[in-house]
Amino acid sequence: MSQLVECVPNFSEGNNKEVIDAISGAIAQTPGCVLLDVDAGPSTNRTVYTFVGQPECVVSGALNAARAAWGLINMSQHRGEHPRMGALDVCPFIPVRGVSMEDCVLCAQAFGQRLAEELSVPVYLYGEAAQMASRRSLPAIRAGEYEALPEKLKRAEWAPDFGPSTFVPSWGATVTGARKFLIAFNVNLLGTKEQAHRIALNLREQGRGKDQASGWGIVSRPQDTTGAEHGPGRLKKVQGIGWYLEEKKLAQVSTNLLDFEVTALHTVYEETCREAQELSLPVVGSQLVGLVPLQALLDAAAFYCHRENLFVLEEEHRIRLVVSRLGLDSLAPFNPKERVVEYLVPDDPEQRLLDLSLRDFVREVGARSAAPGGGSVAAAAGAMGAALACMAGQMTYGRRRFEHLDGAMRRLIPPFHKAAAQLASLVDADAQAFTACLEVIKLPRNTPEEGNRHAAALQERLRQAVEVPLALAETVSPLWPVLQELALCGNLACLSDLQGHTIRRVFTRKMPTSKVWSWGLKLLLDALTRPLLGPWGADPRGRARVAAKALEMSVFGAYFNVLTNLRDMVDEAFKEQIHQRISSLLQEAKTQAMQVLNSLEARRECWPAGPSCPVRPLSPLQMGAPHIACSLGAQGVDGGQVGLGAGPAYFPQSPVVPNKV
Repeated sequence: MSQLVECVPNFSEGNNKEVIDAISGAIAQTPGCVLLDVDAGPSTNRTVYTFVGQPECVVSGALNAARAAWGLINMSQHRGEHPRMGALDVCPFIPVRGVSMEDCVLCAQAFGQRLAEELSVPVYLYGEAAQMASRRSLPAIRAGEYEALPEKLKRAEWAPDFGPSTFVPSWGATVTGARKFLIAFNVNLLGTKEQAHRIALNLREQGRGKDQASGWGIVSRPQDTTGAEHGPGRLKKVQGIGWYLEEKKLAQVSTNLLDFEVTALHTVYEETCREAQELSLPVVGSQLVGLVPLQALLDAAAFYCHRENLFVLEEEHRIRLVVSRLGLDSLAPFNPKERVVEYLVPDDPEQRLLDLSLRDFVREVGARSAAPGGGSVAAAAGAMGAALACMAGQMTYGRRRFEHLDGAMRRLIPPFHKAAAQLASLVDADAQAFTACLEVIKLPRNTPEEGNRHAAALQERLRQAVEVPLALAETVSPLWPVLQELALCGNLACLSDLQGHTIRRVFTRKMPTSKVWSWGLKLLLDALTRPLLGPWGADPRGRARVAAKALEMSVFGAYFNVLTNLRDMVDEAFKEQIHQRISSLLQEAKTQAMQVLNSLEARRECWPAGPSCPVRPLSPLQMGAPHIACSLGAQGVDGGQVGLGAGPAYFPQSPVVPNKV
C-alpha cells in the first residue's frame, strides 16, 4: 500500500490573491504533492491549504510554501478575527494511508528543523509531536498570540523547539506537529459576535475562564485564557470561539473538532441550535472550512436517518441529506467531490481490481499469476450475493401495493447493502495480502539473522492473509437470519412484473451502462444455480436462491483460503482457534443456505393462487407458530422436511387472503 500524508498549513493571509496564489503554486509545483483545497477567509485574514503526498514530499511541499510566504506576509501589519502567532501559523501533518502517527511526528520534526535552520525563525512542536505535555495544545502555545511573542520568547519555559529565541517581527513563530484529522466547522447565527462567543464558551471543552463567568465578558481572544480557572464546556475534543463575518453580515460559532469520533459534526450543530434557541437567535446554516472525512458526514446522516426514521441507502443521497440538515451550502455551494477527503485523495495504485471491467477481472484471474485467486473470487461472489439480496428487497420496497411490507424491508435491506460494499473491498485486500506473502518469501536467508527476520515476517504476513478470508466469512455470518426473513416476507407479487425475465435480463436492465458485468455475472450465476433452480430458473424468486448460494460459495472459498494459509503457521494455539472458527462458519453457511432454499420452496408449494395474487401479512392470531405458514410435511429441494425456523409468517396460509387494491 502506498504511503500518503496530509499537510494542512495555515497562512496568515486571506485577502491578497497574489500572495495566496504564490503559496498555492509553490505547493502544487512540488514533485509528489497534490494540492486538494485552498480555503481563504477575508474576515479571518487566513488561508488554509490542504495537500497530500508521500512523507518526504509533503515536508518539501510545506517548506516550499513557507519559502514563498517569506517576504510576502508581514505579521507586524496583520489583523484578522482568527487567533494567530506567525505568517505560517500552524502546519500539522496527518496520517492518511499506509503511515502511522509516528511517521507524521517524524515529518513534523524534519519540517520544523529545516524551517528553523533555513529562515532562522522560532518553531514549536505540538500535538503528538510535542516534547512536553504543556505544549500538546495549540491554544496553549498560541496564548497571547503574535503580540505577546517578544516577551514570551525571553522566558526559558517558552524557548522554541527549533530555531532561535529571537523575535522576528515580519514572521512571528510557527507551530508544527502531528494530529488526527481536524474538522473546522462553523455554525452561522443572525446575531452578534458576543452572542456567538457566549455559545462557544458553553460548548467548547475548555469552557470559561474566571473572567468569563457571566458568559458576556469577551477578551481579545477567547483562547488566550489558558492560565485562568475554567468551568468546563459540554463537548469533548472541541475548541470554540465566536466571531463576526463582516462580508456575510452574520456571526459564527467557530469550532475545531479535534476528534469527530468523540464529538460529531451533528452534535456540535444540534447543541449550537439548542443554545441559540435559548437566546432566541436564528441559526442559518453552517460552514465547513477545508476538507472533511467522509465518515464524519456519514455519521451525521445516520443520526438524522435514525431521528427522523428515514430510509436512505446510497452514499450520495446520505451526503445530500447532511448538506440539507446542516445547511452546509448556506454561504457557498457545497460540492462533495471537492470537499470530501476520500473523493480527492489519489487512489492507491495497488487498489485496482475493483476498477476493472468484469471481462478484465476474469482475464486477470485466469492469467498466469498467483493473484488474484480464489480469495478474491470468493469475495466477489459474496459481494454479488449480498447485492442480489439487497435488490430482492428493493424490488418490494416503496410500492403502494405492497406498502404493508415497507417496515420489514427498511429493516432487512440495509445489512445487505452494507455487506456488499464490505465484501467488495476484500477483492483487493485478499490479492494484496497474498502478494505481501510472496514478497516476504523472496527475502534473503543467507545468515541466521536474515533467516530469523524472514521467519518472523512470514508469520506476520500469513496471519494477515488469514484475517482477510476470515473477515469475509464473519461478514456473511450475520446475513443468514436476515436472508431467511427476507425469503419469508419478500412478497412474490411485488416481483410479478418481472415474471418470465431471466437473471441476465434483470441485471442488464439494472445496469444498462455495464453490459460486460451483466454478461459475466449471468455466466457466474448460471453456473452456480442452474442445477438448483431447474424448471424455476426464470422465476424472479431466483434472486434469493442465487443470493443464498453465492454467499454460501463465498464462505466455502474463504474456508479453504484460511486452511491454506494456516498450514505454514507455527502458532498451534492460533491455528486451532482459527480452524474451529472458520469450520463453524462454513457449517453455518451450509445449514442456513439450505434453510433459505427450503423456505422458498415451501412458499412455492403453498402459493396455489399464483404469484400474481397480492397478499398481506397474517394477523397476530394467524401468525401463531411458524409451521402454520405452509403445509406440514412439505418437501424441500433436498427431499427433506421443510424447516422455516422461528420468525413471523409474512405469507398467507391457504386459502390465499388477497388485498383489495
